[in-house]
Amino acid sequence: MATKRDTHSISVLEARGVTKVVDAPEGELRILDDINFVLDAGTRLAITGVSGSGKSTLISLLAGLDIPTSGSVRLMGNHLGQLDEDGRARLRRRHVGFVFQAFHLVESFTALENVMLSLELKGLPNARQVARDMLARVKLSERIQHYPGQLSGGEQQRVALARAFCTAPEILFADEPTGNLDQATSVSIESLLFELNADFGTTLLIVTHDQRLSKSCDRRVELAGGRIIADSETRS
Repeated sequence: MATKRDTHSISVLEARGVTKVVDAPEGELRILDDINFVLDAGTRLAITGVSGSGKSTLISLLAGLDIPTSGSVRLMGNHLGQLDEDGRARLRRRHVGFVFQAFHLVESFTALENVMLSLELKGLPNARQVARDMLARVKLSERIQHYPGQLSGGEQQRVALARAFCTAPEILFADEPTGNLDQATSVSIESLLFELNADFGTTLLIVTHDQRLSKSCDRRVELAGGRIIADSETRS
């Protein structure tokens, strides 16, 4: 299993003048407007804001799942706007992990197979053993042959965390990772997320409504009406 990487002040992600405009029945709708920030390696960043503030659109642009109307995004030094869809997908496979609110596990795969899939897509060796080790790390050794429908929400998110971290991504995007969980389970998942983040030295970008989760990060960027209204350090 991969170990914690050395992280210095290296820019992992840069957004410069990022704007997203879409057509709507009433005319053009500006979802994001002139977003600018730089994210250094090893930082834990929370992106917050009310529903409709542009958080989900922003994470999609930052991860190269969509492209901005204007402005630029650089991920691991790569200008996403200069890559085609296949190029952006290859970049994500090499450097990026994801955790979602809805877990996004393959329902017909066991917990072990879901984690193995991530390793196999990246072409990494010893996928079965690495997946077993990661599931043990998230305390699911007894559940590796269970399917998602046989697991609780918290257990499914643990599988998702194992799947995301097993490839040792340089940056992990977490979209409302505790949004579908009760408070006690949310606290447990939050703790595990930060433990794995510390173990692997991954840069972490979390979109969340959870104030406790955002306060546990190093930095918080707040959106309102598609613009950044606050960008502050949360911890000394």
